[in-house]
Amino acid sequence: MPTRYGRSPWIDNCPKSRVPAYARYRGATSTDAVIIGGGLTGCLTAYAFAQAGVKVTLLEAERIGRGATAMSMGWIGTEPGPRFAEIEKQMGLRAARYAWQSWRRAALDFSALLRRLEIKCQLADADTLHLATSAEETVALTREHKHRKGADLDASLLTARAGTAAAGLSVDAALRIQGGAFVDPYRATIGIAAAAEKRGVRLCEKSPVEKVTFTRTYADVKTAIGSIRTPRVIVATGVPTLLSKALIRHVWFKHRFFALTDPVPAKIRSRLGRPGGVITDLATPPHVIRWVDDDRLLVAGADSDAVPSRLREKTLVQRTGQLMYELSTLYPEISGIMPSYGWDAAYGETAERLPYIGAHRNFPHHLFAFGDSSHGLAGAYLASRLLLRHHLGDATPLDDTFGFNR
Repeated sequence: MPTRYGRSPWIDNCPKSRVPAYARYRGATSTDAVIIGGGLTGCLTAYAFAQAGVKVTLLEAERIGRGATAMSMGWIGTEPGPRFAEIEKQMGLRAARYAWQSWRRAALDFSALLRRLEIKCQLADADTLHLATSAEETVALTREHKHRKGADLDASLLTARAGTAAAGLSVDAALRIQGGAFVDPYRATIGIAAAAEKRGVRLCEKSPVEKVTFTRTYADVKTAIGSIRTPRVIVATGVPTLLSKALIRHVWFKHRFFALTDPVPAKIRSRLGRPGGVITDLATPPHVIRWVDDDRLLVAGADSDAVPSRLREKTLVQRTGQLMYELSTLYPEISGIMPSYGWDAAYGETAERLPYIGAHRNFPHHLFAFGDSSHGLAGAYLASRLLLRHHLGDATPLDDTFGFNR
């Protein structure tokens, strides 16, 4: 079968009987909070707010869960993305430790929530292995381990022998991080959406917000065929949009690319190392690799600046081929195996590579969540909890680690 470009394997493999459909928003109503964006962050935030007794309406411009969430690699990682030593240098030890501790707790709590709600999304535990394949990278990885241990963070530095055994690849050293998980991101999102609806959240698809106006006491959220008056607007769109044009300067718009192989024959799989988690290297940008369905390799990487729409198809083909080649340098045995899928996902990257979560002084009644450039999904859960704390007035000074004034 030829490679399917620009499509999500998670959506393609979801039975049509399990795909939900929600009505467009129409009419004029009022509610306690409006969430703009129906990806994982928006759905988790809707669930968290409803659980706290807040009346919520969620507006998604297209279909719930079918944006950047469905284009992710389905990894609930325990880290925000950048190296801990970098954030410690930029923001200080206290803020860096809080960011890592918060992210790890979010990953564990998100997995626990999926289990508690009995959402069928192929949830499985998965550790992370950061690999060093040269003397220079070993020095950098050893330094990173030292900084993390100095902050009392979980991290195990493995020798070349232990790292090679754990990764199934020849490495000079490896840093093992425990506590992550794999998941089908689309099924997880629609499962959370269904749980939110059961708690009273009004979910609306194909309802793009055209304008938000505000006074001192409320905001009016307007769609093409309706409006909502609310004291709270939560923007969970991943990147700033034209609704908050002044905030676009806070992020760089990026694209990340993915390639999923055809099934690897059993004879070849038997010769490959089969780590039970995620493998990531120290390249810039890094490659992130995991097994899917026990017989296919998924690799993410080749990040670039935002790709113009006219060049997207050509770029997808080129980057998919690039990722497959780079994957074959790690696993020579898979040379000749074709990619079944090649796709990309847009994201925003901040100066510190930590997301912005919280209020901005130029947008009364608003809370934002964007700029998560990590490969994982734990940031969505973290955002939902921070946004709820901000809404309830319970945010702590340390929460400013993810704020606009950091």
